[in-house]
Amino acid sequence: MLHRYQRVDESVSTGPEEPCAPCVACFEARQAKIENFIRQGERIHFVIPAFPAKSPNQKKVLGVLPDLGELLALNFLQSMCDYVGYFYSPGARVTICSDGHVFSDVVGVTDSAVTAYRESLMARVKAADLVSLDMFGLDDAFGSHDYPKLREILERDYAVSLDELKDDVRTDATTRSLFNGIHRFMYEDALARQGTDTTSRTKLRNGSKEAAFQTIRRSNAWSRVVAERFPEAIRLSIHPQPPHSEKFGLKLLPTRDGWLTPWHGVVVDDGRSRYLAKRWDAEKLGASIVWRNGVPSHFVAPHLTIDSQGDSST
Repeated sequence: MLHRYQRVDESVSTGPEEPCAPCVACFEARQAKIENFIRQGERIHFVIPAFPAKSPNQKKVLGVLPDLGELLALNFLQSMCDYVGYFYSPGARVTICSDGHVFSDVVGVTDSAVTAYRESLMARVKAADLVSLDMFGLDDAFGSHDYPKLREILERDYAVSLDELKDDVRTDATTRSLFNGIHRFMYEDALARQGTDTTSRTKLRNGSKEAAFQTIRRSNAWSRVVAERFPEAIRLSIHPQPPHSEKFGLKLLPTRDGWLTPWHGVVVDDGRSRYLAKRWDAEKLGASIVWRNGVPSHFVAPHLTIDSQGDSST
């Protein structure tokens, strides 16, 4: 599902400008890379920075490990590769450039939690036989598990200055939209962590603003590492993209919030479809949690029941 900034649908993503259907200019931006794979008879290679770790805000998610949301998103990426294979026999592959260790310290997630999330994710890839997917992380890039040191290297060698990023947010509509989306998530998470603390919302909002700047700064640095390591690959993004961008913006699952991802929400099964929502919205509906293999998987709407296998049925 390609997605755009202002409308939550399944069309191409755009910035604040007029929506752009897939056009000649969009194709030409990637044509040379696609043709290079075809000339060599190789699988078309996509890379996507994504699947960092579950949000620390337990009001939005079900736990700290991947659940049905991640599994559906992984299946979607595999199905995209299968679809390419229908028209081009070598098919396609996707490298998930997991960015959890890139900014874990900024968003309030431990490195051990990021590692556990990634290991569980890879176990699901293997169990579901998603043969077109593989993963690449900060440790793969720099050959170490000393994540604080690796983040120092990332900032030193690949990050722009904070002042430069702030200037981009002020002057570039696409960067500003990205900042606003991430700032919103950061503020929600800060409110949840506050608990009974009397810290003012203004102070929390300002603190989450600085965290959003740092997250984007690190994320952009990671994007440069990915481009350096996979220069021929076609870039994908979980964020909406402006027209004719070098990246395709993908919405991994249906959601009414164009910015929501499986690691910031939960899956709700309403009997007709499964979509992403924040946990508190699922609970407001009176939805029930489905457990699979002893861990929470997703929510089912109130008019559904849960059978003895932990699956929903009417």
